[in-house]
Amino acid sequence: MQQTRTLTDKVLLVLKGLAMGAANKVPGISGGVVAFVAGFYEEFIYSLQKINLKAFKLLINGRFRSLYQYVNGRFLGLLILGMLISYFSVSKLLDLLMLEYELFVWASFFGMIIGSIYYISMDFEEWSQRSLAFVAMGIMAGLAISFLEPARENDNLWFVFFCGMVGVSGMTLPGLSGSFILILLGNYVLLLVDSVNALYDTIADLFLLDFSFLENAERMRLLKVMTVFALGSLAGLVSLSHLLGFVLKHYKKDTYATIIGFITGSLGVVWPWKEKIYQIGADGNIMIDSTGNKVLDNYDRYFPSFSFSETWLAIFFIILGAFLVLGMAWYEKKNSKIKSVQ
Repeated sequence: MQQTRTLTDKVLLVLKGLAMGAANKVPGISGGVVAFVAGFYEEFIYSLQKINLKAFKLLINGRFRSLYQYVNGRFLGLLILGMLISYFSVSKLLDLLMLEYELFVWASFFGMIIGSIYYISMDFEEWSQRSLAFVAMGIMAGLAISFLEPARENDNLWFVFFCGMVGVSGMTLPGLSGSFILILLGNYVLLLVDSVNALYDTIADLFLLDFSFLENAERMRLLKVMTVFALGSLAGLVSLSHLLGFVLKHYKKDTYATIIGFITGSLGVVWPWKEKIYQIGADGNIMIDSTGNKVLDNYDRYFPSFSFSETWLAIFFIILGAFLVLGMAWYEKKNSKIKSVQ
């Protein structure tokens, strides 16, 4: 599955990782959709499959060059680099845009998912009754997940590890949003806001040679939570990739049909016209996290009034989002054809 890549390909791969990282942070958006539409989903899954016992033996024996080649290290490294950059740049910009232009951000993502559904459906070779049944199951599963009631925050390390395993699903399962799963588990703010901010602040302190954070009990707690979450994510990423690699090899059409269903079902989560519902504490007041933000519980969805210009602007962003995804998919397909000719 390894490919020879030009400098342009490498830069684009970092940008794709950046897009995956941003998508994984937004509730309702799946980074796996980015991988699917951008044309590297199967290479991503099969590369993760290489993180196995053989890779561990190569690591123990100090055969780092062989390990790098075996796990498709250049591909994974560039992709992960893009994701890391995203978590400290694009995702923070996305947070600001969500505060100021929430409707238009959701509208853009809604359009991107519609574009993804259309693109993946066009590439589907045939629609048998079996395929349609898997699509229907995927839609029902996606809708069922989107309307579940969230749990309360839990920083027990074993539960945090489990959250890491489940939350990483958005990277490997297109249509299943890992960040939305974390909202359902009650730990979205803890793991993707508080802990990420704590890590960001710690890195900034280290650059300034400021080690005072070692005496900050809350910072150290969040760093411990982030470490356990990262280990859980790694474990989930490797184990889930082996399962997906197996079903892609033996049940590819059924897997793709289910993915189309999952993505369609996820439209309910990213419906642009909705109001936030916040968690209420025992005292009857809205709960506030450590950064002073209200703790999100779920969304109350409604249909827009078409008498407002804001609604028509949101529809424009839906169309723009769809064309953005289709344009990216067209470019990837054209690029792959040129490479195959060469």
